[in-house]
Amino acid sequence: MNRRRIIGIAALVALAVALLLTRGFGLFADKSDAGLSLYGNVDIREVEMAFRVGGRIQSIAVDEGAKVKAGQTLATLDTATLDARMNEADAQVAQADAQLAKLRNGNRAQDIAQARARAAAAAAVAANTERDYVRRQPLVGPGAISRDLWEQTVADRDKANAQLAEARQALSLAEAGARREDIIGAEAQLRAAQAARSSAATDRGDTRLVAASDATVVTRAQEPGAIVQGGQTVLTLSIARPLRVRAYVAETDLSRISPGMAVEVVADGNARTYRGTIGYISPRSEFTPKSVETAELRTDLVYRLRIIVTDPDDALRQGQPVSVRVPGARPAHKD
Repeated sequence: MNRRRIIGIAALVALAVALLLTRGFGLFADKSDAGLSLYGNVDIREVEMAFRVGGRIQSIAVDEGAKVKAGQTLATLDTATLDARMNEADAQVAQADAQLAKLRNGNRAQDIAQARARAAAAAAVAANTERDYVRRQPLVGPGAISRDLWEQTVADRDKANAQLAEARQALSLAEAGARREDIIGAEAQLRAAQAARSSAATDRGDTRLVAASDATVVTRAQEPGAIVQGGQTVLTLSIARPLRVRAYVAETDLSRISPGMAVEVVADGNARTYRGTIGYISPRSEFTPKSVETAELRTDLVYRLRIIVTDPDDALRQGQPVSVRVPGARPAHKD
């Protein structure tokens, strides 16, 4: 065997060993160990801001593109009508409260003394008519007095006794005070007045449109001076944090991922690689949406998943298509 042939054989053996160790210099590597690539879009999260009550817009403090903070006042309504309602409700509460206090406190000492004086006067009249009755009764038989005078005497006595009974009952009512049922009714009227006042206060508070979270103004749909109905959109806000990516995984790759796995997010034209985690995987399958531009998945069933980007910046825009790589995805199952 000549030297040249020995060198050739040695070269072939070395090449075979290199191919074996490098899996064909990466050409024949097991693709299932190279992670998993997914496709999706930065989630669009918008909220339409509207007043709960209708009215005339007094001011709008922000314009399109403005960054707003949670708790910031965005717009206000004219409050003249609601202020009048508040004043009326306050008056009704005060009136109901005074009526309840009157019933609970009972009659004044002067009212009771007056009723007692009327009862005493009625007793004096009754006593006087009783004396006339006793004095004239023996004179009726002999004819010493006329029958008409006697009948008038009897009527006066009966009337005086009835007036005395009435005066005594009035005194008893004055001393007893209000009935429990009247107090319960007054308490109910006070609660109704307070509820009406609370409703008016709620409507008054809803004349301020307040941002619920940090966001960006996308659309300014109304202007000051416009009359709007309750629920009519005034501003549209885009919520950017937390930033979420809506991606899709093929049914065949579903078992390779799970919530909590770390991912890498890349957008076209952006050199930065963002970090994130899988936060949610839908339990229901659906056909691949058109926004997922992968021909091999176009007609396959996929599962939607939500990815939370942990280090976002303003370069990632809502609705932007992105690619997602899952380095720690489990190996694909081999049949």
